[in-house]
Amino acid sequence: MDVQVGDVLKMKKKHPCGEYYFDVLRVGMDFKIRCKSCGREVMVPRVKIEKNIKEVITAEEAKRLDKER
Repeated sequence: MDVQVGDVLKMKKKHPCGEYYFDVLRVGMDFKIRCKSCGREVMVPRVKIEKNIKEVITAEEAKRLDKER
């Protein structure tokens, strides 16, 4: 799975605050992601993240969508 820093991930399960979208801050054996709603940052193993990703929104698409909001 090709995920880059700056991408936005839509997860299958929501964060406890109710948000499905996370910013990617770091990529490697572990992913560092930030919740778009509450700002909580979490380190998650790559295997667990890849199972739970529903959609990857590239950095360019995310910027375009943020401008539309």
